Amino acid sequence: MSARTSFNLSPHTLLALMDYLRDSGAAADPAEAVDTAVLHWLAAMKQGGAENTPAAPRGYQWKSLFLPDGSWVRMAYRGDHEYARVEGDRLMYRGRPTSPNRFANEFTDTVRNAWYDLSIRMPGEKNWKMAYQRRKEIDLAARQPTAPAREPSPPPTPAPAAPQAPLPAHLAAPVPPQPPAYQYPSAPHCDGGTVIPVPPMLQRHVVPGPGWTEPERRKYRYRIEDVAFD
Repeated sequence: MSARTSFNLSPHTLLALMDYLRDSGAAADPAEAVDTAVLHWLAAMKQGGAENTPAAPRGYQWKSLFLPDGSWVRMAYRGDHEYARVEGDRLMYRGRPTSPNRFANEFTDTVRNAWYDLSIRMPGEKNWKMAYQRRKEIDLAARQPTAPAREPSPPPTPAPAAPQAPLPAHLAAPVPPQPPAYQYPSAPHCDGGTVIPVPPMLQRHVVPGPGWTEPERRKYRYRIEDVAFD
């Protein structure tokens, strides 16, 4: 006979344990149930790793919709309602694991579309919501980008070019020689003997033009000097 040690339980926990044993019809003694529960808890903690490591969430995966442990599934048909509950990783109906489609078909004895016939209430919620609406919300959230798009950064400003060193004299392009500037001859001026530059006199063009040497030149052609001095 193994020795036993007593532990104190809160009244709420003890009443919940007694109600569960009575409703489930289990013949186990409350002390044995507590001992079994502690052993299961130790096994789960060892399997999950250290005590501070959070355990993976339990629940039933229905396509893209995840139903956490403790979720309720309701089927309404001809004014009557039937319920199934997620326990751990399974959906339970009348003490047996089932699926949403099987639950809807078994209750109505017809072929049903579970997405449009079942409503779900997850833990912590007060209202029921149709399964197809929850699936639509999940699909919309998956299509949204996880992070806002970043605006393209402006191109970097090019650095100013470094000044180029002058080329050596033997590599530089030759500079064409410039014609010397015209030097005006200087001449004395009557203003106190000050010498000022005087522009050169333009030479008169004395080469006769065509027809100037013909006999009828004075009859039909005139020059300024002929008119002025005749």
